[in-house]
This record gives sequence, C-alpha cells and structure tokens, in this order.
Amino acid sequence: MQIDYILFDTTSQHKALRPFTYTKSISALRVGITTISQKAAFWFGQEVSNITLAYLQEKHPYNPIYKDTYVYHNSSYLLCDELSEEIESLPVDSVLYENKTIITVKTKQEIRDYKNFDSIENLQKVLKNTELKLIELKENLKEEIITIKNTWDIFKKNAQAINQEIKQVALNKEIPQIKENNPDQGIFIYGENPVYIHPTAQITHCTLNATEGPIFIGEQSQIMEGSHIRGPFVLAEHSIVKMGAKIYGATTIGPHSKIGGEINNVVIQGYSNKGHDGFLGNSVIGEWCNLGADTNNSNLKNNYAPVRLWNYEPESFSKTGLQFCGLMMGDHSKCGINTMFNTGTVIGVSANIFGSGFPRNFVPSFSWGGSSGFSIFQINKAFEVAQNMMKRRSISFCQKEQNILKHIFEITKPYRKGYNH
Repeated sequence: MQIDYILFDTTSQHKALRPFTYTKSISALRVGITTISQKAAFWFGQEVSNITLAYLQEKHPYNPIYKDTYVYHNSSYLLCDELSEEIESLPVDSVLYENKTIITVKTKQEIRDYKNFDSIENLQKVLKNTELKLIELKENLKEEIITIKNTWDIFKKNAQAINQEIKQVALNKEIPQIKENNPDQGIFIYGENPVYIHPTAQITHCTLNATEGPIFIGEQSQIMEGSHIRGPFVLAEHSIVKMGAKIYGATTIGPHSKIGGEINNVVIQGYSNKGHDGFLGNSVIGEWCNLGADTNNSNLKNNYAPVRLWNYEPESFSKTGLQFCGLMMGDHSKCGINTMFNTGTVIGVSANIFGSGFPRNFVPSFSWGGSSGFSIFQINKAFEVAQNMMKRRSISFCQKEQNILKHIFEITKPYRKGYNH
C-alpha cells in the first residue's frame, strides 16, 4: 500500500492560532526544535502535503504522489512515537477522533477542501459512499500527545515538545552530544540532560545549564561570550545569541534570528531579531519581526490574576488559565526602542508600534502608532519594509508573499475601523 500523508487545518483551529496562521498553515508553526510539518515528515518517513485556506495553499502546496491511499492528519496534533503507531494501525476508511475533533482520516478517496475536516458530519457528507469506522483516541495517549490549539500552547508546551524531539536528535550522528566542559573555549556545561552542539556552531565563554532540560545548538549558529543559558533550549541554524544574554527555558530560537537581553520561555519562529537588552517572557514572536532596544513585556499581572488573551476564533478575549502570559506578535511586525507591552498583548501582522506608554493589549494587523493612537499602515509601505528586511537575509519578497499580505490587509479591515488614513 502506497500512502500519501497530508496535514490539514480546520477552520476553528486556524482562526484560534492567529495572528501566526494569518501568514501560514498550522503545519508551518515551530514548536520544540522543528516545525509541525518537519516533525510529521520524520515520523511518517516522507514529505507531507498540506490542505489549508485557499489564499495560503500555494505557499503550502497539496501535492500527493501516489494517489492510492490517503492519510489526512490534523496539524494541531503533533506527531510523536505513540501517535504515529496509532495512525499506522488504522484500517482504511477509518477516522481517529477525540471528542468531536477529527485527528486522522485514512481513506482511498481524495479530499481537497479543509472545511470537510471541520466535523465528522462534514466528512461523512463528502465520503457519502463510504462507511467510516470511528475510532476514539485512547485515554492513555492523551497526555503523551501534544496539541497546539491556542496561541499560548506554543510556549506553554514548548518544554514537552523539546523533550520529545530530542530523542530524534539522538538518532542523528551528525550532531554529537557534548558531555564534558571545554575550558579552552570557556564552555561550561552543567546538568544531566543531553547537550547537542552542531560541529559548525561557534560557542565561546558561556554556561549551558542542562539541569532542567536538554539543550540543542544548531548548524552555523553562534553563542557569544558571557551568555548564560538554561535548558530546555533550542538555537536553530544560523541564529546568534549576543553577548551577555540570559536565557531561561523552555525557549526556542528559530533560524536566522538574533537574540540578546533576558528571555524566559519564549518561542521565536525565525528570521526575527531581539538583539538588545530588555525582558521578553512567556511569549511567541513570528517571522520577520524586530524588537527595538530595551523593549520589555510584562508576563504577570500586578494582582496575579489569570491572563485573558485576544482570541481570533471567538472574536473576544479568552481565558488562558495561565498566570504567566506575555506577548504574541504576528509576522512582519516591529516595535521601536523602549516599547512596553502589557501582560497578554496580541499584535497582528505588519504592525509598527512605537512611542511612550503601553499600547493596548490587542493591536490589529497593519496598525501604525502606539498608546496615543493608531493609523493604518498602508499596504505599499508594508511591502517596502518587508522587502527591505527579507533582502537582509538574501530572501526575495516574492509575489506569493505579497498576495498573502494583500489578502490579510483586506480581511482585517474591520479591526481598523475608525483609524486615520
């Protein structure tokens, strides 16, 4: 049996994971060491396709190879050893589900529309000539499987994701585990958890504390002198930790990023900079973002109350159940020097924040301003900034990316009602 593996988004989960999924499919989100898509490719043993919203489909193509048997898997359920075994054992024409959520579908029929996976009822309508066997997820697997259903899950579950994925790193002999200190280079390693350092990484005069979790240092990355890092920690390829940084786990720094200052339980998706002093905690930062010098965020309310966070799915502030929750910043957004963000702040796509005082805790996409008010960040100006930043990484701001930003600009207009033009 030749199988095509396809990761699908659902309507509600894609909305709940905005602003990060405005610009990408759920499968492209980074949690732990790699993206959800990369994890799936590892466990399925082959590249995966995607079914997502129409305006994102070109960026995340649907391209089955065999067209014999299809396994459609919910992107919000991260692949792991236990879940991949459960999927492997599924018979053809079956649905693995939890409550009312579809996890995996195995069928001989092709399904192209992501909305068909919104409910079992929708699925049965499109597969109307097929008698589907419904298989409920086993209770003992629920704690092992990581689900990313809200934006705060990305940092909340990052430690669990790193610990699961470090087992895959152990199988890759190109990245050796470092067990001893290197006094000549001033590298001091503590703790019993594994520390993996790519041979091309440059590390000098720093401490790596693996007492509370593993540490992974990727290809062509750099940790400058005076840095202190506690696991679980991931530094992806071509990223830099600048001098004197203080980083607490569980933190993941995606590829081609520059990081400095104090960081605690943060996931940076990639291609973003927080290069200077300032505190960032319990936060998720998208791609192509830049945080100005001395940017700080609050991650704890003064009254210690649980944090409420803007949620695009119900279009309201939702209870996170978390006491610590900081900043959610969508792709292509920026902030100026000395910017201060309140506890539980959500910034959309291509926003530019600056000025004194705290901006409000929900800033729509394509906003320009700060605590004194906002105007519209016009699309041609947003294109110019995106092109300039991407050029610095030798990446083209192609027509595909322009079309995505244009679409986001249009669908987010209602949030900017009342802005100056």
